[in-house]
Amino acid sequence: MRTARTGGTLEAMDNTQLVPLRGSERSAHAHARSTGAVSDSERIEVTLVLRRRTEIPDELVEGPETITREELADRYGADPADIDMVKRSAEQHGLTVTETDPASRRVKISGTLGQLRSVVQADSLTMVTTPDPADEGRMVEHRQRTGDLRILPEWDGVVIGVTGLDNRPQARPHIQRMKAHAAHTSYSPIDLGKIYRFPQGTDGSGHTIGVVELGGGIPDGDLDAYFAELGMPTPRIDVVEVGNGSNTPGDPADGEVMLDVDVLGALAPGARQVVYFAENSAQGFTDAISTAVFADPTPTAVSISWGLREDLWTAQGRTILNAALADAAAMGVTVCVAAGDNGSSDGDPTGKPHTDFPASSPRALACGGTRLEADAATGTVNSEAVWNDGNGSASGGGVSRTFKQPSWQANVGVPNGNGQARRRGVPDVAGDADPRTGYKVLIHGRDEIIGGTSAVAPLWAALTVRLAEALGHPLGMLQPVLYDGAAPGVSPAGFRDIVEGDIGDFAATPGWDACTGLGVPDGQALLARLSSV
Repeated sequence: MRTARTGGTLEAMDNTQLVPLRGSERSAHAHARSTGAVSDSERIEVTLVLRRRTEIPDELVEGPETITREELADRYGADPADIDMVKRSAEQHGLTVTETDPASRRVKISGTLGQLRSVVQADSLTMVTTPDPADEGRMVEHRQRTGDLRILPEWDGVVIGVTGLDNRPQARPHIQRMKAHAAHTSYSPIDLGKIYRFPQGTDGSGHTIGVVELGGGIPDGDLDAYFAELGMPTPRIDVVEVGNGSNTPGDPADGEVMLDVDVLGALAPGARQVVYFAENSAQGFTDAISTAVFADPTPTAVSISWGLREDLWTAQGRTILNAALADAAAMGVTVCVAAGDNGSSDGDPTGKPHTDFPASSPRALACGGTRLEADAATGTVNSEAVWNDGNGSASGGGVSRTFKQPSWQANVGVPNGNGQARRRGVPDVAGDADPRTGYKVLIHGRDEIIGGTSAVAPLWAALTVRLAEALGHPLGMLQPVLYDGAAPGVSPAGFRDIVEGDIGDFAATPGWDACTGLGVPDGQALLARLSSV
């Protein structure tokens, strides 16, 4: 016999038929303030993530071969028998099955909290307020669970993740805003395409880029006005609203959205952008990524400028999102993720080193940041160093506490992290991110200068589709190819090494380092190298 909190009181409940879900333990938010109980009559939709019928082999995820959505569903999706069993048991408990997707292994079920308790329970579930990650001066209200989840015994080993009961904000946008008059210098995305020598004669035509957003929206008129300022047509940008997400301009995250679409639209104007707006929660984040990578047509790249310190995710949350990134790689999708904006601690008030997730996933192309001094007219670089403005704003990087070191990173000099040998090093690549040498964008009709590694993820996504256009095929998970030829102290062809600066606990060195990875791109040299593979 256990107890559960309902209606503000502790009430006895027989939980003997439910079993713990491995990896689901969750702590309370450090700044949560309780606002009361969650009503048993509140209707909630949760996502059940099921096991694969067979694990995807590393050689498919990391190799040049790709498969279609249909092939992935047949080989590595959920077993139809598992889906039927989960659906049947959910319906037997009075719940509604709202969606099934064998390819992404998701089954969505809906019901009141009272009904859901018969199949999945949290140790406690309350309403709280916490700071909005996009604007910490604003509080947001949401459900918060603590402790483990427990599920039906017949689901044990079949259901590997459950999201949706706790809908706390799960990520923050890695964006740094600066008033135009305070910026040291600034660049349009077109300037940066020249400086980083994006392949000539390409614009991303024939390719699609997915963009994941967990808040904000596209203000009316801003796109047309911005691209008119650049002297180019407004690119094609479509919007998909996922779950409870919506394209809602007026939100603090508008700057993130506009930075992403402006950088992509200016650097890959021939590509189609699809912007996926989802709720900022573990459920929304994973649903948005799965929806993007399994879209038709399959995107060439996905850009993600959101993330959170690795230890602030549950183990199940990291597992199911990492699996979605493996799906992307198997289908030939390159997923570019911002590495974070708070240096080697990733915002931990104790100063301990942390990496940011999902950038720390080996399936993500983790994008770090630099401070760039260049002549935009000629494309000449005067200097480029690690971005670190000295007040806690700096490129993210370091060594993962969670993910093992991938084989392609084994011989580049990744240090041991947190007493653990051979872990994933972050980032892989870099680009301009310092807001003092930031990107010119337009938000709510006003010109702004914006930085952060949020800008580097779309920059690399744009470069990826232009390389794919030139090569005639998608690139998938780029890291094994990018790291080929790298060694301690040596960055391979296609990169300009960054050797000055630090992010706190890690300093730039020749070759790969935990500040800017392999370096910043030389797009034309990278194309020449990829053409010879």
